Amino acid sequence: MGRLLNVLVLIIALTLPLAYNNQYLLNTLIVMLIYMIYASAWNFLALSGQGSLGHAAFFGIGGYSSAIIAKSFGLPLPATILIGGILAALTGLLLGITCVRLKEWFLAMVTFGFAVIAHTVTTELDSITGGWDGLPAAKLIPVSIENYQLYEYYAVLMITLTVIYIIYRMLKMRMYLAFEAIRENELEAKVTGVNATKYKLIAFAASGFFTGIAGALLIHHIVYVTPEIYGLDISFWPIIYCISGGLLTLGGPLIGTFAITLLWELLKMMGWGYERFIVIGLIMILNVIFLPKGFISLPEKIDSRFPCLRSLSRRS
Repeated sequence: MGRLLNVLVLIIALTLPLAYNNQYLLNTLIVMLIYMIYASAWNFLALSGQGSLGHAAFFGIGGYSSAIIAKSFGLPLPATILIGGILAALTGLLLGITCVRLKEWFLAMVTFGFAVIAHTVTTELDSITGGWDGLPAAKLIPVSIENYQLYEYYAVLMITLTVIYIIYRMLKMRMYLAFEAIRENELEAKVTGVNATKYKLIAFAASGFFTGIAGALLIHHIVYVTPEIYGLDISFWPIIYCISGGLLTLGGPLIGTFAITLLWELLKMMGWGYERFIVIGLIMILNVIFLPKGFISLPEKIDSRFPCLRSLSRRS
């Protein structure tokens, strides 16, 4: 049933833009896919028992690096996006080495402080970053190409699927068991022979890499980058997506990003502005109280509450 649902979702993702070739829809879907990468990257770090309140730092480093390198050296965008991800990964690795012994919330506060530092440094290096005015960035697919946004959507979709598959394969390795052991009890994990430092650094580097890729993709989609990319809201969106969809699961960040983005855009179409944050806040509160495992656990919740539906489905 799960595989059938995955195939159905993939078919919809491939055919929806062709059935409704709408610029607003394409833009929304592209941004949603990018944030799926971002949320999955944040969740990967959380799987290792580490928390981050400043993941926008890696998001911004990936975006700024790609934009600056593309402008300065004229490299093709696939190369600059990859370099942006690598630089974000190296930053994550260095930060991880510095803070590897810190517990979850102490580490989270350090990452938050690092995002503030990254924001400040970016604004001060105005000769390189453009300061508060920001920098223009090349379009992922040149606008001179007919239906460029459609091609951009499929390019981002392929990258998103690739990232999700890589994370899936990584979690099928011994690494996942190590992550789980560290997350449950790091001291016991070390006693049993798990190299906690090694796996926590791998998680930091991989999460930074995928986050940097997402940041670069967003910048080359909106063709501009400013220090606002380090904003508190940018750091909190992946947390909201993961908790809403299902923290520490592969599908949770994807479901959460889809559901929250859909709601956000529907409220926007209704003319709602900052009131949308109130709605998202209420959803988060209700989610934590009544659905702590996220939207991904909803079928299981319905099944346990209404066993009659299960018997009906078996009869049919």
